[in-house]
Amino acid sequence: MADKEKLRIDKYLWSIRLFKTRSLATEACDGGKVKWNENNVKPAKAVNIGEIYEVKTAARRWTVKVTGLLHNRVAHTEAIKYYEDLTPPEELERLQFQAATFHTGKRLSKQGRPTKKQRRDIEGFMGDEDAEE
Repeated sequence: MADKEKLRIDKYLWSIRLFKTRSLATEACDGGKVKWNENNVKPAKAVNIGEIYEVKTAARRWTVKVTGLLHNRVAHTEAIKYYEDLTPPEELERLQFQAATFHTGKRLSKQGRPTKKQRRDIEGFMGDEDAEE
């Protein structure tokens, strides 16, 4: 049972759904994106209840307090019970501003490349002039 009480930080971050895969969580630890007491954390560090970690993911920066040990990946509604999000309000405001200004990739109407019909109309219009030259 003592082995079951020890939990690696990479497995914990994966199980609470901060990272999509465990290997991404391991890479984040190796890359210095996970900190405890302002020190980089290795992936094999044991997690204890009450510790506070700073985690930088692709989407945002998290400040997470461990409230329980979760050994297996579960649904998000269950996973949020095992940590407390202490992320500063400034970071959350920055994310909301980013989301509001995010470009969706759709082109605006009447802008960009012409449609097939518009291209045919242009070619028909320009074709008469090209034939005379």
